[in-house]
Amino acid sequence: MKTQLKISIFILSTVAFTGCATTTEQGATGVNRSQFTWGVSSEEIDQEAAKSYEATKKEAQAKHALDVNRDELRRVTEISKRLIPQTAIFRKDALQWKWEVHVISSKELNAYCMPGGKIIFYSGLIEQLKMTDGEIAAVMGHEISHALREHGRERMAEELAKQKGLGLLSASGAVQAPYVNAIGLASNYIFTLPHSRTQESEADTMGVELMARAGYNPQEAMNLWKKMGAVGGDKPPELLSTHPADETRLKHIASLMPKVMPLYEQASKK
Repeated sequence: MKTQLKISIFILSTVAFTGCATTTEQGATGVNRSQFTWGVSSEEIDQEAAKSYEATKKEAQAKHALDVNRDELRRVTEISKRLIPQTAIFRKDALQWKWEVHVISSKELNAYCMPGGKIIFYSGLIEQLKMTDGEIAAVMGHEISHALREHGRERMAEELAKQKGLGLLSASGAVQAPYVNAIGLASNYIFTLPHSRTQESEADTMGVELMARAGYNPQEAMNLWKKMGAVGGDKPPELLSTHPADETRLKHIASLMPKVMPLYEQASKK
């Protein structure tokens, strides 16, 4: 079993993590990891994201929860107008995306940017954390960075490759059927979870650069994640999580300050 597991994990890793081109330019912070997007096109992902976004908006409208707080909508919209032009640093085509920004009234502590620039903030996040504009910019920059890096597309491609790899192993008889599920579970801990944490760190890295270039103090990202950590409740060990531990995240963001503070200072003079 140990030999089979090692061979199978090697095959899966070769299938799932063969290097491809990066989806973004490096910027000042230097995100430059090769990405695997085999079998899933940007157009396909953007179309599905647009459908999901429209469905979310319709559901919120039906509940009289879409953009009802005009002050919150104004704040989030104005912040997005400062951040979006900065996306050209990482990818010029993002300026042509059909960007949208909406606020849904809900106690949910959440925000996201779908592929193609579809942004949603939930009022609970803004209100319960008593967020400053800089902290909103930190969240928005983080979520926009996921879209710029096409992390959702990457995850779908990797899952597709993993399933195909497991199917090939099973069909070929290289691994006995009872062990296929165990190999899939092992690959989750060895590859999928660590890679998800890498994506989160990339979004943090690019996000603080975006907010700095937009004239928001990147140190507010530290304040944001401290607040998020305080309301997050019990969390699994980092090894078993899709996100870095709070301490790991804060140390990483702090390490970026020498690169992004000059960008903020320059933007503040304009």
